[in-house]
Amino acid sequence: MHDRSPARAACRAEDMRIGVLLASLCLAGCGSAKTSGFEQAPPGGGNGFGDGQQGQLGGAKPAPSDGNQTGCSEAAKLVYVVSDGNELYSFAPDKVTFSRIGTLRCPSGGATPNSMAIDRAGTAWVNFSDGALFKVSTADASCEATTFQKGQSGFERFGMAFATNSASTSDETLFVVGIDGPGQGKGLAKIDLSTMKLTLLGDFSGNLEGTAAELTGTGDGRLFGFFTTVPYATLAQIDMASGATNGERDLGGVSTGNAWAFSFWGGDFWFYTSTGLAPSTVTRLKASSDNSISTAKQNVGNFRIVGAGVSTCAPTAPPR
Repeated sequence: MHDRSPARAACRAEDMRIGVLLASLCLAGCGSAKTSGFEQAPPGGGNGFGDGQQGQLGGAKPAPSDGNQTGCSEAAKLVYVVSDGNELYSFAPDKVTFSRIGTLRCPSGGATPNSMAIDRAGTAWVNFSDGALFKVSTADASCEATTFQKGQSGFERFGMAFATNSASTSDETLFVVGIDGPGQGKGLAKIDLSTMKLTLLGDFSGNLEGTAAELTGTGDGRLFGFFTTVPYATLAQIDMASGATNGERDLGGVSTGNAWAFSFWGGDFWFYTSTGLAPSTVTRLKASSDNSISTAKQNVGNFRIVGAGVSTCAPTAPPR
């Protein structure tokens, strides 16, 4: 996501892009470890939802396998990011390296990328700032229009991610979160890619109700949100049927800034944030081990990440 508002509240966070906020505290403490408030889920956690207590993110502990990778290509196991300059990159979290793929040349009429999701075949689905949805090749960045109608249920800019429908299937769903102004969201919805119809599912819970978010999903049937709370962002698991949130964690030291995205890979969460026109910073939450937060890469290069996608083929446990 990417902030395009003319005014920037000094202490206001948004969701990966249409947001506002240029929080003065943004990323102030990313280099320090934080082990409290983000407990591992107990073994045998079913769908992985916690007990609803503040700070308990159920299911963050990875399964003992690499996830649901049957039939997956190696390319589909990578993370992909898109910049505000229409550049597509792959990202290998285990090496913390970015590789440029190419420039998106979608017929967007001047609109720019807002968010991105990757399906199980390794195809990128990119939401643009005018509400359009395009398919993009992660091999060469070539672009294809879709029949998705802008503005369904008021959704134009949205956060998005694929997640499998359960831990025992490779069938997946594209979930989206509508963005309705600085820091404000329209709750969770899903898009049926066979009809391109959007269906509302429900709003988030408690303090996260009406809040904007970016999404990431997994191959074991989980969905997470990176919420634009202030002064620091919030991570929570999302019920894929209702939108209810569980196990909220305050990401002390991490603010969404004015360009933000995130992904789940190898049992950990990876956050991509930027303030002003600065290149993005990559922050890692080690949910697979000690729940510490640290800066994985201070400067990604000469670009700002506004969308990140990872398919349900990505590993859910750390590389062996």
